[in-house]
Amino acid sequence: MASHRKPRTSILTSPGGRRTAVGLTSAALASATLLSQSADAAPRAPKPTIEEVKQKVDGLYRQAEVATQKYNAAKERAETQRHTVDKLLDAAAKRAEEMNESRRRLGTFASAQYRTGGMNPTAQLMLAKDPQQFFDRSHLMERLTGRQKQAVSDYQEQQAAAARQRAEATHSLERLQTSQASLKESKQSVQAKLAEARQLLSRLTAQEKARLAELERKKEAAAKRKAEEEARKQQERERQQQHDGGGQSGGGADDGSSAGPSSSQAEKALAFARAQMGKPYVWGATGPSSYDCSGLTQAAWKAAGVSLPRTTWDQVKVGQRVATKDLKPGDLVFFYDDISHVGMYIGGGKMIHAPHPGASVREESIYYMPIYGSVRPG
Repeated sequence: MASHRKPRTSILTSPGGRRTAVGLTSAALASATLLSQSADAAPRAPKPTIEEVKQKVDGLYRQAEVATQKYNAAKERAETQRHTVDKLLDAAAKRAEEMNESRRRLGTFASAQYRTGGMNPTAQLMLAKDPQQFFDRSHLMERLTGRQKQAVSDYQEQQAAAARQRAEATHSLERLQTSQASLKESKQSVQAKLAEARQLLSRLTAQEKARLAELERKKEAAAKRKAEEEARKQQERERQQQHDGGGQSGGGADDGSSAGPSSSQAEKALAFARAQMGKPYVWGATGPSSYDCSGLTQAAWKAAGVSLPRTTWDQVKVGQRVATKDLKPGDLVFFYDDISHVGMYIGGGKMIHAPHPGASVREESIYYMPIYGSVRPG
């Protein structure tokens, strides 16, 4: 039976439906356009100025130097711990040999007792062909019994010592693993900071790089003027001291009688540092082809016969503290509140130092960076 219902007209096929669809499509397009325009109109972060880039890069280099000192400290701890573990393992091997020897002696006594069959001494006397032989043998067994007791005592002592050494070796290995983990973490931190600095610099145009270099030259020139000014003041103080009596009354300057290295040692350290001029800064390096800041000062004073710790944080604790105005060639000058950088004073307000990645060992004003303090090694 045929249906008498009127077929439903599709909204898209009717004139009104087409108008509605067109209206909907237009509205959708308009909305999409507005969204696109809104997205384009969203405020973008302004491009940093060259001054801001320089500040950011300098800050990253400083953070990298802090991480480098952590790396150096962790590396030193790991090397020390590795030597300790090696010594403990060697001692444990020697102890094992001693235990084996004690065990061998115990085995010998056990075999001797087995051969006698544990026979009663009275029975042995009755069965002996020659009573004198029995008494001789009895005396020997008494001596063997004493030695056997000593052997047992030695073996027990060796066992206890071996157990202590095993426990100590285990703890040392755990500390070594902790130091190695810290070493890995510090290394990754240095690499991340340096990679970020390189990325910032790589985005600069040639014109921006020239502007950055100009800012660097201005900063260096200002630091140089400061060094020259302080050097003149130092000369005036020295002339005044000589006029007042050769500086015998003190006046803050070191007259050479205080504790510290000899002038010949300072000269040797400076000669070594000057010979490294032009070699690249490489974080974690101690020479001979590259250095970081504390690696250079450590190597220089080592050449003069003075042993310095590895990190800036430890080097600042060694020797005599001196005021900036009393600096002498060879003194170590430390920078920033976190003591993350060090250079060797050469006189005239200048130092030799390994600056940062991408730079080489060079002379520079000590006023290029904020001074934390200074020490005279010895």
